[in-house]
Amino acid sequence: MNIHEYQAKQIFQKYGVPTPKGIIAHSVEEAVANAEELGGPVWVVKAQIHAGGRGLGGGVKLAKSIDEVKKYADEILGMTLVTHQTGPEGKLVQKIYIEDGADIKDELYLSVVLDRKTEMPLIMASTEGGMDIETVAEETPEKIVTIPVDPAIGFQGFHGRELAFGLGITDKLEQRSIIKFAQKLYKLYMENDAEMIEINPLVKTGAGDFIALDGKMGFDNSALGRQPQIAEMRDLAEEDADELEAAKYGLSYVALDGEIGCMVNGAGLAMGTMDTINHMGGTPANFLDVGGSANAETVAKGFEIILKNPKVKAIFVNIFGGIVRCDRIANGIIEATKITDVNVPVIVRLDGTNAPEASEILKNANIANLIVGDDLGDGARKAVEAAAKA
Repeated sequence: MNIHEYQAKQIFQKYGVPTPKGIIAHSVEEAVANAEELGGPVWVVKAQIHAGGRGLGGGVKLAKSIDEVKKYADEILGMTLVTHQTGPEGKLVQKIYIEDGADIKDELYLSVVLDRKTEMPLIMASTEGGMDIETVAEETPEKIVTIPVDPAIGFQGFHGRELAFGLGITDKLEQRSIIKFAQKLYKLYMENDAEMIEINPLVKTGAGDFIALDGKMGFDNSALGRQPQIAEMRDLAEEDADELEAAKYGLSYVALDGEIGCMVNGAGLAMGTMDTINHMGGTPANFLDVGGSANAETVAKGFEIILKNPKVKAIFVNIFGGIVRCDRIANGIIEATKITDVNVPVIVRLDGTNAPEASEILKNANIANLIVGDDLGDGARKAVEAAAKA
């Protein structure tokens, strides 16, 4: 689960992580009142969406007067902001953050993320603040400092010193300041079940202080039950409507750019199915995991969600019957085609318990656009061929 910048900064403040003063606004009038309350003389007007690259997309403006605050607030509120992270469809800006300007001497990058390779939190930092970290990693990887932190011992002084030295900070006071900053950030990360905290840029002021000029945070959805204060920050308007609808039925759905809809039980099998489709020359239109208890209702809802995508030309159903017998799944698929108008070819591959019986059920169903695959490769190939003919 992701949150907005202004929400991240509210959490920062609870942990003593310095940020500029700011106030959220939902209208131009509110933005002007917020600017007057902050006092100025310089303000930053920031679009609040769940995506990076807002500045390059025109969603962050520096205002040097109340009139400019009003002008920029009017321009940004209600705009569809397109960045490299939103995709070409962009995101509608429904709220803006009015923030004090800052005395910027240097811009750095600092984050805490989960490193799945080491199975530890990883502190990442760079002197190239304000740039996309992906660009820095590709063009100048030597400018990225990476420090894994074993959660068994937590953040220690040597982690902080490695960070300070890696960023080329030589002043003793500034070293202590950046170490304390990183220590607070690590504590925040661990205590709130965060998956990612990113500050870009982290600025050093003329006085040598470090301030989080931006803030981006993501959390482990599975841990929200023990983090109610985080769960309350969820903004459903920023999330994909189809993914939210799928979740109501216990389905894990992620839209992709291809033309073959995928319905699979189990995340690992789903990834393998998408890889096989790609290998056969096709492109998957989605990731959809129906879980271990597929039935007519969940399959029908899966079809409905997949077919909302106009690019879908075929659906590949790849189910391994373990806990649920294949014959029950086959009957569920047939019932689902009666509930939902499925107007594209459906290729079905079932394996596991009672797979032969399931195959016979499907073959005898006399459904015109239902095709049975003998195995994973055969099913993927038939799905690619069906999509090519559509």
